[in-house]
Amino acid sequence: MSFAQTPRKTGLPREAVKWLQSLDLSFYPKNVRRDFSNGYLVAEIFSRYYPQLFPLHSYDKGSSLSAKQRNWSQIERSLQKQNLHLMKDVVDGTIHCKPGAAELLVREVYTVLTNRSIRDVQGPASDFTDHEYQELLPTLARSTASKAIKNNLRATEIMAEPDISTNQRKAEVILRRHLEHKAAERILNPGRFKLRPNLDQLAAKNLVPASCSDESVDSPSSGDAASKLCSSSSGAAVSFMEIKVHQPVRRSLAKY
Repeated sequence: MSFAQTPRKTGLPREAVKWLQSLDLSFYPKNVRRDFSNGYLVAEIFSRYYPQLFPLHSYDKGSSLSAKQRNWSQIERSLQKQNLHLMKDVVDGTIHCKPGAAELLVREVYTVLTNRSIRDVQGPASDFTDHEYQELLPTLARSTASKAIKNNLRATEIMAEPDISTNQRKAEVILRRHLEHKAAERILNPGRFKLRPNLDQLAAKNLVPASCSDESVDSPSSGDAASKLCSSSSGAAVSFMEIKVHQPVRRSLAKY
């Protein structure tokens, strides 16, 4: 069997890639997120160490949600017999093809079966979102709020747990995280968003400095539009215009 994949292409560390190659699996995971999703390949890996507990003929190679759930339930029962466990959030993320979940699962299985840790692991991504991918895109190509929910809340998640309140909470978490990232991006790159000053900022710019005397402000000027200058505490001159408004004369109605 030819293994043309490299650790960079698969998203796996070199130690994990060499280990997978040594197991002589029925097929090599070219797409880690997809190929580990239904659990068959995971069962095949464990069968190399515990052949009696993981008979491959009892696992389904299908990609439907029901096939995935059956396979992973059977894997969990077999692991419990050996007092072995995999992190539930990592398994769930792998089932639903969440970004980074399958890669983290392979590392965890590698550690469980070999009792060796992978040194170049930089820490698990607990949320399994597409945030890192979005950061690589140009600003205009990044997801909107609705697209972020669609990308990070899979249809299989809703099918597996159809409770409306649960899925609503998941959507709210995704939306809040998306808005936080947008707010941080606006602060770091205000020029990209062409931010305009709000009313408070405009009012602050047009305020007359407190050092101007009331007499200079309230005293009338010669002419209808005479300009006045007063010095602020910083020494800068601030100009303002006085405009006179002529109101029409109201005539009283004669009483009959």
